[in-house]
Amino acid sequence: MSKTTAPKVLDDARGRLEFIYERLDVSEDARQRLAQPQRVIETAIPVRMDNGALRVFQGWRVQYDTTRGPGKGGIRFHPDVNVGEVTALSFWMAIKCAVVNLPYGGAKGGVKVDPKKLSRMELERLSRGYMRAMYDILGPDMDIPAPDVNTNPTIMGWMADEYSNIARGQLPGVITGKPLGLGGSEGRIAATGDGALQVLKIWSERNNRDPSSMTVAIQGFGNAGYYFACAAQKLGFKVVAVSDSKGAVYSDEGLDVHAIWEHKNRTKELKGIVYSEKSVDDEKDVDHIDNDELLTLDVDVLALAALENQITKDNAKDIQAGLVLEIANGPVTSKADEILADRGIPVLPDVLVNTGGVIVSYFEWIQNRTGDYWTAEVVGERMRARIAEEAATCFDLAENENISFRNAAYMQGIRRITQAMDDRGNQGYFNGD
Repeated sequence: MSKTTAPKVLDDARGRLEFIYERLDVSEDARQRLAQPQRVIETAIPVRMDNGALRVFQGWRVQYDTTRGPGKGGIRFHPDVNVGEVTALSFWMAIKCAVVNLPYGGAKGGVKVDPKKLSRMELERLSRGYMRAMYDILGPDMDIPAPDVNTNPTIMGWMADEYSNIARGQLPGVITGKPLGLGGSEGRIAATGDGALQVLKIWSERNNRDPSSMTVAIQGFGNAGYYFACAAQKLGFKVVAVSDSKGAVYSDEGLDVHAIWEHKNRTKELKGIVYSEKSVDDEKDVDHIDNDELLTLDVDVLALAALENQITKDNAKDIQAGLVLEIANGPVTSKADEILADRGIPVLPDVLVNTGGVIVSYFEWIQNRTGDYWTAEVVGERMRARIAEEAATCFDLAENENISFRNAAYMQGIRRITQAMDDRGNQGYFNGD
């Protein structure tokens, strides 16, 4: 994302609120508090490179709102990261945590870097440098980071270790998404994709749709996209297309997503492999297409698991999918939302769909603080139960209020946030109204 588009992302994110405020009769106090982030930290992170040179990287941590609890949100490493994007993402995190009723506020972090150009040792120095720079504003009771774009359990482990070194004590609850040996939770890596599939399953059941008769195209084939694809295929959905940043593959016969994932991890190449009981090497029926073509495929479900602003006012008219599933944060702009709604294409929103990751991060935080660690089966069961309860509430609200799923999810989250704000007292209280 460029610097010029970053403010648009933030404006777009906050621009959705006015409709919600009017529906909920939100107090002026709460509106003012949600109009801007509570805290924005920018830092310079010096890193000694392997060749002896010194490079300084820009980093940010934004805590948008912590009314309901400590900040929660990932840290991304990306060459286009900027303060506007991080602020927008922290805003979405505040909404997301409230939608599924977690005792957290919203936060987000980022470093402007292309991690693919760093050695592993340089990456470790950068990760530990970020934690040293942000140490004073992070902690199990203050703000708890997690992985995001281009960060992973290893990086989270380095950061958690650096925090413990500075604090002179073992405090694994400062970071979630860690390796299992450092206090990570079973089920965390697959949680975002599995949670997204759970939301899609609930929607399908409520609309009497049989997964075995539905086709899925997935933009973005990182962890979230892959685990969603595996879970969807296991449930009976036919995954006909997947893409990464370099292109996409498509087959109307269905793809073998596990074989494609293994090949991509070995070669860094997205190879189309048709789903088959006999072979995983058959490319005869695979088409190589670009990302724009994938977005316009005639499928039942278009799952967006890449980055922000993928469907805009410019291409929304070309979408042919029966349903859009937002696994990434902010992949559909507000203008595109309106166009899709006018065309009768429902959108299951990010602030509900991708909550599996933050729910299991919450479980990891609980396990770190109690020392009672759960099996993958227990984690998955509790995650699915929470999503089922909150998704049903959201879908019922959308139906009863005759509003979009996104507006219903925002109403669900904003109601909880603003109630917590007003419970501390607002103008009406102090005026004796």
